[in-house]
This record gives sequence, C-alpha cells and structure tokens, in this order.
Amino acid sequence: MDVKRLTDDLSVAGQVGPADVPAMSRAGFRALICNRPDGEGTDQPDFREIEVAARTAGIEVRYLPVVSGRVSNADAAAFGALLGDLPTPVLAYCRTGTRSTTLWSLHEGARGRPEPEILAVARAAGYDMTDAIRHLASADGPSKQGSATSPT
Repeated sequence: MDVKRLTDDLSVAGQVGPADVPAMSRAGFRALICNRPDGEGTDQPDFREIEVAARTAGIEVRYLPVVSGRVSNADAAAFGALLGDLPTPVLAYCRTGTRSTTLWSLHEGARGRPEPEILAVARAAGYDMTDAIRHLASADGPSKQGSATSPT
C-alpha cells in the first residue's frame, strides 16, 4: 500500500484491501474514505469487505464512490463534509489516489486555499491537479454542478 500524505489530517492511496487494514491501524489512521465504486475493476474487493476489516480494527469508514473522470463539485463538497466529521488522520483511497486527491483539491479550492498551494501539495504527493484547479476556476466553485476530469 503506497500512502501519500497531503496534510497532517489526510493521506491518499490506491486500492486497499482487507489485509491492508491492520497496517493502516498501526500507522495511526482513524478513518477511511473509499472513493472507488464497487465493481469498477475485477481486482478490487467490495467496499463491504473493507468496511468489515476497518470496523474490526476500530477504524471509522465511509463510502463516497465517484466515477473515474467525473468528479463533481457536489462530490467535493461531500468529501469535505466527511473530512469535517471523521476523526483524523484519514486515509482516502480510489484506484490510484488521483480521484481522492482531486476531491481534496476541489474542496480546498472551494474553501479559498490558493491554487498554487493546492498544486504544490498535490505535486509533492505525486499528483498533477492542474486540470482540477482549472475546472474549479471555470466552474466558479462548488455552487456550480460541473465535473472535473481526472484519469482515475
């Protein structure tokens, strides 16, 4: 499991499996957000499998599935709401971590975080959020219902 830290309270990763959950617990994660819809890939476990493992390990878990390449401002707002409700630190995952990073980027932009800071944080974690930030600027924040494209 390749975990990439965005902030003190949020890290992202590609697909996790039930066997990864004990390591997440040992690493101190207190919550998990799944941004990958069930059935997206033949190699992924269902959310229910992750949920059972997480709850057994004492980790809170939420399911916010987002279709690859179709991250909306409403999705970003829902992601932000989860971040506000869950104990930290949180690990958000999807297929590669890009979708979760896109959700964070749009949420942070809507909160007024400067675009260069968002881009720098994402870039340091290995993600290029240029298109997501461009979407935020063109959609004029989360009040519009557009969607950002991301490859995963």
